[in-house]
Amino acid sequence: MEENRKKSAEEQNQNVTRTAGIVSLAVMGSRVLGLAREMAIFYYFPTKLGAAAFHLAFRIPNFLRDMFGEGILSKAFITTFLATEAEDGEQAAWNLANRIFNLTCLVLICITVLGIIFAPTLVDILAREDFDETLDSNEHYGFSTKIELTIYLTRLMFPYLLFVSLAAIAMGLLNSKGKFGIPACASSFFNLSSLLIGISGYYLFKKIGMHPTIGMAAGVVVGGIAQFFIQVPSMYRVGFRYKPLLNFRDPRVLEVLRLMGPAILGVAAVPINQLTNTWFITSGDEWLPWIQGAYRIMHLPLGIFGVAISTVALPQLAKFANAGDTEQFRNALAYALRLMLTVILPASIGLMVLSEPICRLLYERGAFIESDTIGTGGVLFVYAFGLCGFSALKIVTDGFYAHKDIRAPVIVSLCGVALNILLNYLFIFRGLFLDPRAVVFSTVLTVTLNSAVLLFLLRRKVGRLGLRAVVLLTLKILIASAVMGVVCWVTNGFVEQDLLGTEGIVPRVANVFVPIVFSVLALAGMYKVLRVTEFDDILNIFKRRFRNQ
Repeated sequence: MEENRKKSAEEQNQNVTRTAGIVSLAVMGSRVLGLAREMAIFYYFPTKLGAAAFHLAFRIPNFLRDMFGEGILSKAFITTFLATEAEDGEQAAWNLANRIFNLTCLVLICITVLGIIFAPTLVDILAREDFDETLDSNEHYGFSTKIELTIYLTRLMFPYLLFVSLAAIAMGLLNSKGKFGIPACASSFFNLSSLLIGISGYYLFKKIGMHPTIGMAAGVVVGGIAQFFIQVPSMYRVGFRYKPLLNFRDPRVLEVLRLMGPAILGVAAVPINQLTNTWFITSGDEWLPWIQGAYRIMHLPLGIFGVAISTVALPQLAKFANAGDTEQFRNALAYALRLMLTVILPASIGLMVLSEPICRLLYERGAFIESDTIGTGGVLFVYAFGLCGFSALKIVTDGFYAHKDIRAPVIVSLCGVALNILLNYLFIFRGLFLDPRAVVFSTVLTVTLNSAVLLFLLRRKVGRLGLRAVVLLTLKILIASAVMGVVCWVTNGFVEQDLLGTEGIVPRVANVFVPIVFSVLALAGMYKVLRVTEFDDILNIFKRRFRNQ
């Protein structure tokens, strides 16, 4: 019996690794396209003017997306949908999907209308007086100040919230049915649409005398529409049929709402911190674009590995929790954490070492100058410290979600938000450390503490999680990552300072990718020497795919 259970756990781990690999590839495509969109924004718009206005305007609907869309709504729906299917049958689950779909449409249409009406108030709250300035004759295109432009862009982008939230429901539905590839690719269509329409719109709107950032804003809305509709055929194939059902008293609908309400605060540390940070980071004209550019780069490994592992783990954790199989739940959660650490810790070290060369390669051209590279690189260095905290928070919170327990995440998240605001107040408002890195440091610190406290509380809730094995593995990974970091630093210094310099696209590519190649080889060698079996699992997935192809 024990042998069969161990074999089942091993098969489960292999399935998580294989599926996470598929999602990672899809998410990687999306993150790369998102990075390309950020590069286009920095190329066409100066960080002090157009880029700052666009990023501030996008933060408002994007914050609501993080709170209600891809995060909470999808997770609450997955948990309840699986429970409904198991207890009440498949048809009841499809009826629940329709009711949630229609309720979401109704609520978000109202929020969108209110957002458009009260956009001036929202922008006024988030932007400090230092942020506003008069646009010169070459930049205004009918807008006298940067605040006016920001308000207009905010109103234009608010409908994006509706479509991206519907896309989140579609993603939750497909993930519940074991379909991960298309939902993970859907965000690629958002980034691709917003990139193509944004660049073409830049020239079109500029030609007809309108501000070129309007093209980027229009691209965001069209991208949100594309992200939803690309998933519709897959929804149909797994059995979803739309029905105009709406029942506010349905017990399952109320269960989703009960999970969503407090849980909005449960995983809201990151988006709420980002929104509250906005008021502090508008102290400097370039701070918001610098932080956004660094966050976009940090999101690449976070999305490829952390989000992918969390996306695959949640349905399995929910399944084990609903079945009352605590041992399998522990094994799945511990394995997800180990798999995350195997790839995220080295990525964190690599980002620290190559923070400035990466920013120079990706952004430094057009309106983005050397001082912007230095500022963004410094912010990215601090963000890299938080990669493990950001990734672990998603996985550990999923453990509470699977048990439909959101009390602990709510309390811990609220404490984290309060700490983040206090630190920013001391650093920025009181002038202790007037630097954009201080804002990022407060976020990184609070998210990491949030993850650690929740992991401790989850262990108390479900018992031993195999954390001794996680700690031992972490020590091995730290040793391997330290060796990798030294190799990366030495290689970059040799290529950049002794061979090629930093001017031109070829030297910049070499300054980033030559150290990466040598670092990955060093990391793989150390993992083999230290016998990190999770790395072998990852390699086996790629080997099997290569043989199949």
